[in-house]
Amino acid sequence: MQVLRTPEERFANLPDFPYTPHYTEISDASGATLRIAAIDEGPRNVAPVLLMHGEPTWSFLYRKIIAKLVEAGHRVVAPDLVGFGRSDKPAAREDYTYERHVKWMSDWLVANELRDITLFCQDWGGLIGLRLVTGMPERFARVVAANTFLPAGTGATPAFEAWLQFSQSVPVFPTPMIVNGGAVRELSQAEQDAYEAPYPDESYKAGARQFPALVPIKPEMPSVQENLAAWKVLEDFKKPFLTAFSDQDPITRGGDLRLQERIPGTKGQAHTTIQNGGHFLQEDQPDAIAEVIDSFIRRTR
Repeated sequence: MQVLRTPEERFANLPDFPYTPHYTEISDASGATLRIAAIDEGPRNVAPVLLMHGEPTWSFLYRKIIAKLVEAGHRVVAPDLVGFGRSDKPAAREDYTYERHVKWMSDWLVANELRDITLFCQDWGGLIGLRLVTGMPERFARVVAANTFLPAGTGATPAFEAWLQFSQSVPVFPTPMIVNGGAVRELSQAEQDAYEAPYPDESYKAGARQFPALVPIKPEMPSVQENLAAWKVLEDFKKPFLTAFSDQDPITRGGDLRLQERIPGTKGQAHTTIQNGGHFLQEDQPDAIAEVIDSFIRRTR
């Protein structure tokens, strides 16, 4: 496995992102060593809030939410998935599978001894994060799901099909344009540049390019059986589970109701819809999201 590592100077002077990365090395089954980056802020003697990003973003997405949660007294951990941000990037698209992503982040979580976790997950942060929950439910105290889902052979929408077609055919993967287009507000040029920072050239984007093709939306696809097994765990998951989807995301619209129907921990929770938020609701409404997380933790301790 050829592994690429983005030069650190690519991450200089990012707006509202003064955080120092913490690195963890894990071993892949191929024999390769992968370095995973994470932001880890706030007091170490309190339970962690785990913020998991999706496609094609990285922990920069949570910069304002991190600041608000730390101000409220929380420990906040925001990793970069393998292939994204400051984390290592296998160079070949076939190096990336759904199950490898789950294993990589499971190993990272165990290595960092995270317990009593509050998970906030969006997009692929949910596809991977919910698998962490179902694989190690004893480590999680509660979950907030936003603009995400856990497909097991179904779930493709016209918006997702269009995204899949675009992502696999566009000659140059336009990361800043994708993130800006998935937000309601217009991102500044500096913010857009920050989403391109992990990728000095197209060779670094294998993971970002591959992610849409890994979503198991057809019965014959890999990881369908693993996600069906995960759903059996979720259908018995009684710990507090909150949905906080945005009002302007065509890709995941309605997914909050499906989670509420199937997961017992959602019963009686103060589910909310984040107003004026696109797919990347963290860019549109960071203060509202931080408040949702903080109040949810305080209500369910």
